[in-house]
Amino acid sequence: MSDHIKIRPADGKWSIRAGGAVLGESFNALSVVEGDNPPVIYFPKGDVAMAFLDKSATVTTCPYRGEARHYSIQTKSTLIEDAGWIYDAPIEELSALKDHIAFYADKATVERI
Repeated sequence: MSDHIKIRPADGKWSIRAGGAVLGESFNALSVVEGDNPPVIYFPKGDVAMAFLDKSATVTTCPYRGEARHYSIQTKSTLIEDAGWIYDAPIEELSALKDHIAFYADKATVERI
């Protein structure tokens, strides 16, 4: 089922920014590639300033990963709704995703620094 999803350590140091603020930096991010799609970087929750994120009511289900709980980013001036997601209990084959958060590219900037 999940054989088309590849999880690897993301080389180097990665950052996440939104609303003019750095929300996190990590040397322990994961690079997740599904099929021919570009990699998605997942940050360990411990490397992200979770105080700036609020749980949203949005929950989605991926048949390959499990149930994803979404988070919004609270900036000084606005709320960026459903900016990121976490699989609290991913399927067993993708258990490395547990306690990692990823962000939508149109809502936050993820880059290798």
